[in-house]
Amino acid sequence: MKFSKSSLLASVVGTALLSTSAFAAGVHPETGEKLADDQTFTYRILDEHSSFDPQVNEDVSGSEISRNLFEGLYSQDNLGNLVPGVALSHTVSDDNLTYTFKLRDNAKWSDGKPVTAGDFVYAWRRLASPELASPYQWYAELMSVENADAIVKGDMKPEELGIKAIDDHTLEVKLTKPLPYFAAMTTHSSTFPTPAWAIDAHGAAWTKPENIVSNGAYKLVKHVPQETAIMERNTNYWDNESTIIDKVETLVINDENIALTRYLAGETDRTEVPAGQFPRLKKEHPDQAIVFPRLCSYYYTFNLSDSGPEEFKDVRVRKALAYALDRRVITDAVLQGGQFQAYTFTPAVTAGFEVPKVDFAGWSQQERDAKAKELLEAAGFSKDNPLEFDLVYNTSEAHKKVAIAMTQMWKQKLGVKVNLNNMEWKTFLNERGNQNFELARGAWCGDYNEASTFLDLMDSESGYNDGKFNNAEVDELLSDAKVSANPQPNYTRIEEIMSAEMPVIPIYHYTGVYMMNAQLKNWPIKNAEQNWYAKNLYKVAK
Repeated sequence: MKFSKSSLLASVVGTALLSTSAFAAGVHPETGEKLADDQTFTYRILDEHSSFDPQVNEDVSGSEISRNLFEGLYSQDNLGNLVPGVALSHTVSDDNLTYTFKLRDNAKWSDGKPVTAGDFVYAWRRLASPELASPYQWYAELMSVENADAIVKGDMKPEELGIKAIDDHTLEVKLTKPLPYFAAMTTHSSTFPTPAWAIDAHGAAWTKPENIVSNGAYKLVKHVPQETAIMERNTNYWDNESTIIDKVETLVINDENIALTRYLAGETDRTEVPAGQFPRLKKEHPDQAIVFPRLCSYYYTFNLSDSGPEEFKDVRVRKALAYALDRRVITDAVLQGGQFQAYTFTPAVTAGFEVPKVDFAGWSQQERDAKAKELLEAAGFSKDNPLEFDLVYNTSEAHKKVAIAMTQMWKQKLGVKVNLNNMEWKTFLNERGNQNFELARGAWCGDYNEASTFLDLMDSESGYNDGKFNNAEVDELLSDAKVSANPQPNYTRIEEIMSAEMPVIPIYHYTGVYMMNAQLKNWPIKNAEQNWYAKNLYKVAK
């Protein structure tokens, strides 16, 4: 067995412990800042999360909640580095196929039961099982856990997954191929432990406040669907003494402008800045308006499945629509939040990734427009015989503005007619996931900081390949990249294929554009994944 990361991770444990006497004095034990009397963090989310169940959730807002209610093997610090969660350290076998995690012996569930290696075994088997049919079931395959592929397909039993408890505090995971970033993948909420006894007792209702058992820094005390979720400190959490924020509250506010109004009225501590308003808000509230790069891509996906329109089977049509979009107008005039124009699927902020030069990225917009018109006409469409299709996005003022800008460009430059349709979040996910669309908005935030978290969506077997793009070379390149010492050439080639085939239209790469209460401190703006943990935040006195 060879040593891996143990010294780095274990060293963090000692520095995580804070002085309780400093709390009693009402000051931060490390910075000396005077703390606010009320340590409640309230933030706005656009839509109701998909689930409190770590193995069922499939959206960003739900993952934020999961990271506060549950704790996985590892967490992240403010720079995105791994720090101990339930695992204190791990070792890796010489062939890089067996990971052995040493778990802390003081981790407890909110009902007082100890957190054991068996709780992870149960959760990961659940994740891969056809019975649960998790929307993130494919993640077990992506992690290359032994037998995950066969279990997902129903050819093997979940009990045959390559994970086992050596004892209560030792967890072993076997992989089918070495993944240098495997440990980083365990920060994803789908890998968090879940309590078998609570699920056995309550079934799908186990996530209700009166039933839920969690092992994170907080526990769920109230949930009003489409309105709010409230979490309070879990006094059984192993590091409860170091936690300063007492209560975390989410407010579902579907309208960005109403959310901003409520923020300015002091009802929330964090909200997204409405499209186009950042420059004004930065001038008016320089200590509250913030922007930083994020590990996320905004795109539109073509339905290339049998249920998709015949027009989109023609690559010339797909390329014409992609070329005719002036991304600078969208980022600089519509959004105005420092977003980056996207010509590749993978963002430049991705660790270790070199953005390849794809042809149309280097053209002027005038050249793109001319090529778009040429391609669409060659495909048999013109202003006299216009291309017409439906475009769907989830309800949001920002998404609406982007969609309108896109359709106007297509209409003015190419004579294309687009029918816009917005849907509530869960309906949108269902329709897109079942290929009940023609062109649909997509967005992806990295599950871990490596290019494969984006490009694996283009695998023909990916659970989130909603457009059903199928390219044998891409599948092979993705598979080979997982065992390559230098996967960059594979990633470059995949981006080149995507540029040539255009299964999706990359629009922009995200920034975090927030209004943030100046009293709220320690937000991890340098963590591109934006894996934040309320237990690391605090509010200072005015």
